[in-house]
Amino acid sequence: MRNNIVHIGAGELTYEIRAIVEIAEKLNKLGIKTNMENIGDPVAKGEKIPAWMKKIVADLAMKDCSYGYCPTRGLLETRTFLCDVTNRRGKTQISPEDIIFFNGLGDAIQKVYGLLRREARVIGPSPTYSTHSSGEASHAGQKPVSYRLDPDNNWYPDLDDLRLSVKYNPAISGILIINPDNPTGAVYPERILKEMIAIAKEYDLFIISDEIYHNIVYNGQSTKPISDLIGDVPAIAMKGISKELPWPGSRCGWIEVYNADKDAVFNQYVQSILNSKMVEVCSTTLPQKAIPPIMSHPEYPAYLEERKSRYERCSNVAYEILRKVPGIKVNRTNGAFYMSVVFEKGKLTHKQTLPIKVEEVRALVNGLVTAPGVSLDKRFVYYLLASTGICVVPLSSFCTAEQGFRITLLERNEKEFSRIFEEIGAAITAYLQS
Repeated sequence: MRNNIVHIGAGELTYEIRAIVEIAEKLNKLGIKTNMENIGDPVAKGEKIPAWMKKIVADLAMKDCSYGYCPTRGLLETRTFLCDVTNRRGKTQISPEDIIFFNGLGDAIQKVYGLLRREARVIGPSPTYSTHSSGEASHAGQKPVSYRLDPDNNWYPDLDDLRLSVKYNPAISGILIINPDNPTGAVYPERILKEMIAIAKEYDLFIISDEIYHNIVYNGQSTKPISDLIGDVPAIAMKGISKELPWPGSRCGWIEVYNADKDAVFNQYVQSILNSKMVEVCSTTLPQKAIPPIMSHPEYPAYLEERKSRYERCSNVAYEILRKVPGIKVNRTNGAFYMSVVFEKGKLTHKQTLPIKVEEVRALVNGLVTAPGVSLDKRFVYYLLASTGICVVPLSSFCTAEQGFRITLLERNEKEFSRIFEEIGAAITAYLQS
């Protein structure tokens, strides 16, 4: 090319969660039956959408208005409904003007980071959901800045690390919180959220709180949305229907903005996000129309409780199996539907393998694990996939130095679910002993 047309941050855009699928598809063609435990799509794992929910969507699809543009911020009646949900708690009060809809939270994340001044950094958790870390790093054209989540303390944030990182890096302008967390499944208690807000207030930062899993909490745990604790600190909460209904194919998410009127710079920044959305005209109309009738349906609470009970059972089955496996650290998942497993330091080497029966598969994996820059945990993930057909994601792809893997809790057949985790436990033991 006459000029270099590649964005300075293009190299930071990675998404191993889907990249591993290409390898699984190659193994499928070679006769390996796979269990895809890599991506958080309940529908792909057989989640049954109830008939009453489908009828709501079908009836809306029969209305001509569902096929037109909606206002740039989103449908007023839906934004009003969501405001009432927040305002009824009696804490931070918002108006429909404080909500902006996007084509899924992926769209929201790219705009929220992409419209920051390049020098302004948002510090995020490590490990973190890779759409956040990639989006923030791409905007800055530099590696992500992060605070540590501690696998020896329920995957809670290391608040000392966060405070010191903020104190000594004046470029940090915001703090990202993912609660319940992806990829760890941790649920943060109120005291931790309050301390993170206090740090933001002390250093005049804003907060981004990804709350896509807020209503998927179990094992007797509870947490608060950031709006109930935020006080006068500027903040953006990210919400959506992809995991909760679930309707990931709707590509429908939104942000709620708090305290924009209390900081002129933050208010200008939020306006730029709205202006960017205006250039696109609007987000998808049909799923927005479906939100109020679905979430206010009399069967919705029981439906959500049934799903949470299932994730709770799976969480406990997985934990009881893996906590007995030597050489790893595992915490009970209390929210969302993921579990992150960490190998103890020094346990992984470049010589470990698992038996692979099919010669073509063995040759493929040998080529993958010897490629430049392949991390030790990705090496394990490749061997696990080729040996057992179980597809997980290397933890190092979630912006962390920890070596391990993330797996979903979405398999609906509980006998099959137990088999998967028993097989993973046996594979870890065999791998570490090889």
